[in-house]
Amino acid sequence: MKDALTTTPVLQATNPTLPYKVTTDASDLALGAVLMQEGHPVAYHSQKFNDAEINYATHEKEMLAIVDTLIKWQSYLEGAHFTIITDHKSLTNIKTQATLSRKQA
Repeated sequence: MKDALTTTPVLQATNPTLPYKVTTDASDLALGAVLMQEGHPVAYHSQKFNDAEINYATHEKEMLAIVDTLIKWQSYLEGAHFTIITDHKSLTNIKTQATLSRKQA
């Protein structure tokens, strides 16, 4: 399965002129992300949480997944148009929250 997901025609080369979609998710123990263009994955990322991160609240784990992924794929995304997709509803309203935790800030 790993070979199928990491070779063509599934995994495609990036085209810096096209917009990206960054899909992230977090579980109790790890985070994962897929970088896509035109419906095809161009990169994958996953990472286990360390001992401190395992104790984060769910919304903080989901935010960590986004931040960690943006740092990981900075070379792809810097200066490019991209959309972040998350399944955690509270993060969609983060710009309008009156107060943020230290981790969120």
